[in-house]
Amino acid sequence: MGGTVVALRSNVSPMSDSMSEQLITAITTQLQAVVDPYTKSALTAGRALTNVKVTDQSIAINLTKGYPVSEQIHASLAQLAVDALQGLDLQGRDVQLLVQQDILSHSAQQGVRGVDGVKNIIAVASGKGGVGKSTVAANLALALAAAGAQVAVLDADIYGPSQPRMLGIQGKPEALDNKMLLPMQNHQLKIMSIGFLVEEDTPMIWRGPMVTQALEQMLRGTDWANDGQDVDYLIIDLPPGTGDIQLTLSQKVPVSGAVIVTTPQDIALLDARKAYKMFDKVSVPVFGVIENMSTHVCTQCGHEEAIFGAHGAQKMADEYDLELLGEIPLEMAIRELADSGTPTVVAEPTSKTAARYRDIALRIAGKLSIKKKDFSSKFPNIVVENS
Repeated sequence: MGGTVVALRSNVSPMSDSMSEQLITAITTQLQAVVDPYTKSALTAGRALTNVKVTDQSIAINLTKGYPVSEQIHASLAQLAVDALQGLDLQGRDVQLLVQQDILSHSAQQGVRGVDGVKNIIAVASGKGGVGKSTVAANLALALAAAGAQVAVLDADIYGPSQPRMLGIQGKPEALDNKMLLPMQNHQLKIMSIGFLVEEDTPMIWRGPMVTQALEQMLRGTDWANDGQDVDYLIIDLPPGTGDIQLTLSQKVPVSGAVIVTTPQDIALLDARKAYKMFDKVSVPVFGVIENMSTHVCTQCGHEEAIFGAHGAQKMADEYDLELLGEIPLEMAIRELADSGTPTVVAEPTSKTAARYRDIALRIAGKLSIKKKDFSSKFPNIVVENS
């Protein structure tokens, strides 16, 4: 990303080595006090502050964050840093701040094999159907892609796949010579769904073992890095409930974390709690709760009304010590745009609702970035042979 430069003009005098070290220490201390809005930890936490260099004319600061850094995010982080330095006597030196992204693989369930070409897997669950989980999953994936990440979507709802329609994709995936499937692509996303392999109106009359086998084949039988770029985030759109697919996910899929989508009403929250407890039992961390259809927005006057109740997700978050990641209103445009294959984040990127999706997506990525790293892919294979 480009650097942010702030010029504080005055007479600049040469600086000795000791004075330079003192100023570097002061700058570092000031930046350590800044809270990153996406990780909720210090801006410099996790060795994010990679360089501070002071010369007679300028101060260069380098930050490396473990989540996507779009131009907008870069500007907001840079402003936080510059504001923190206002109290220091910089003697007119230009402040040049560069924020870069370095999205790494993070730990998942112990003993579960990773997926080739995928760094992190995030499950989007609801517990109950009809709460708009698939729409939220699609928009979160699009928001992460727009922020500069490599993103893929796996539609794990074998019985009722929604992502082909929501992401505006038709056709069948190409099979490679090694029998791997190429993911379908649209809106800067890589997508795989059972909906690409059967007709849209064909019911999947399968028992549990066939469903779980199909999920594993789509996950591990897809060449996610076919273009030479690993996927930073694979968003898995889970079916409602806590059945076979969820069990397979917890036992055989390396999930870095999950988010739970609910509406404010008590009936939806009952099943959302079950979803949380399921992830808790299988040691998959839950990053937080998203309240969908939080308020209804009138298309005529813009009035917002909590027709499904108020603060339901907040109460659940408080109950289980989770974060309320955000609230999405009930708008006709969200439904219309998803049905048309161009969800809100790509169809209306400057809208308030798209901004809410982006903020939620960055909060999830930020929480993931401070998790324990997974360096297993960096280790060489050790082969012992008889000589």
